[in-house]
Amino acid sequence: MVAAPTPETVGAGIVLEHLSGLGDVVTQLAAEAGHLSEWGRELCTRLIGGHRLLTCGNGGSAAEAQHLSAEIVGRFEGDRPPFSAIALHADSSSVTAIGNDYGFDEVFARQVTAHARPGDIVLLLSTSGRSPNLLRAAEAAGAAGATAWALTGPGPNPLAERCDDWIGLDSRASNVQEGQLIAIHAICCAFDAYLGSPAVTAPVAAVRPGGVR
Repeated sequence: MVAAPTPETVGAGIVLEHLSGLGDVVTQLAAEAGHLSEWGRELCTRLIGGHRLLTCGNGGSAAEAQHLSAEIVGRFEGDRPPFSAIALHADSSSVTAIGNDYGFDEVFARQVTAHARPGDIVLLLSTSGRSPNLLRAAEAAGAAGATAWALTGPGPNPLAERCDDWIGLDSRASNVQEGQLIAIHAICCAFDAYLGSPAVTAPVAAVRPGGVR
């Protein structure tokens, strides 16, 4: 006679199903290793040259976007100079003022227009690739002459189509968000590896702290 499922066995099954999805996401990211490395190299080159990184997302994706900005301004695994990175959603006064005056769809786009300059990188994180405020931010990045990248869920999607480059993960939203963190750390690994490398176009010593212009 087959034993009736208990809350413990049902819960364990759900957890294992979730972890299986994460394993699939890691496999997808491994296939994008060269792509992530190139993002790290390009980001290193731009920030060494005095440009900045702008990041944003909604909900869990906002947390991962802010995580990347913190790694760039602070440090990842080893000591290095700080570089300029701004998490747009972290400025609560700007987000609420813009949302109140212009609508939530504009909360990132207006900040991109204010902060982004040609040569900057705007990284947009989304599990759906359809959030209107991120679509508007991508358009604002293009208008400012900045480069827009996206980390999204399954593609093709509208955000990927509006960005200069993108990496999509085909999984449910929770696993996509976990994959975003792994991708961010992979980018940081490459970023740090390229500092001082002849693969980038300017020496680290030439950078003013924070990449201030």
